[in-house]
Amino acid sequence: MKRTIGRIHSEERGLSGLEWIGIITAVLIIAVLLPQVRTAIDTLYENLVGKNNVGPDGTPQPGVLVRGIIVGVGSLAVFAGSVWLINYTNLGRKLAFLVTGAAFFGFLAIVGLLYTLYAPRGLRPTLVEGLNAFQLRILPGALMLGSLILFVMFVAAMSRYEAEQAE
Repeated sequence: MKRTIGRIHSEERGLSGLEWIGIITAVLIIAVLLPQVRTAIDTLYENLVGKNNVGPDGTPQPGVLVRGIIVGVGSLAVFAGSVWLINYTNLGRKLAFLVTGAAFFGFLAIVGLLYTLYAPRGLRPTLVEGLNAFQLRILPGALMLGSLILFVMFVAAMSRYEAEQAE
C-alpha cells in the first residue's frame, strides 16, 4: 500500500502544458507593466513599421495598418483565448473548443445582425463617403451570415460530440 501511494506516474510529474502557459502569461503581464519593457517594445515597433501618423496627403501610413492588425489579432486572442482557457479547465479540450467556438460565432452573428439593422448614422467618415445605405450593410450582413453558418456548425459538432460521449 505504501509503495502505490508514494509512486508518482510520469504524466503527473512537473508542470502541465496549461500551467506553463499560465506562468509564461503571468511573467509577460508583469514584464509589460515595467516602463523599460514598454519603451523597448515601442522602440522596436517604431523601428520595424514606422511611427503611427498620417501622411502629408491625409492617408494613413502603413504603421496604422500594422498596429490595427496587431490590436485586432491580440484582442481576438485575449477574448476568445481567455474564454477557451476557462472552459478548458472545466470541460476538457474538445468540448471547451466547441463551446467557445459556438459562443464566439453566436456573438459575432448577433453583432452582425445589430450592425446590419442599425448601421451608423450621422456624420460619415471620409473613407466611406460614396457608399449608400445598402452598401454600408453588405459587409456586416456577410459577417452575420458567415458567423451564423459557423455557429450552426459548432452547435452540430457539439451535439455529435455529446452523443458520442453518451454511448
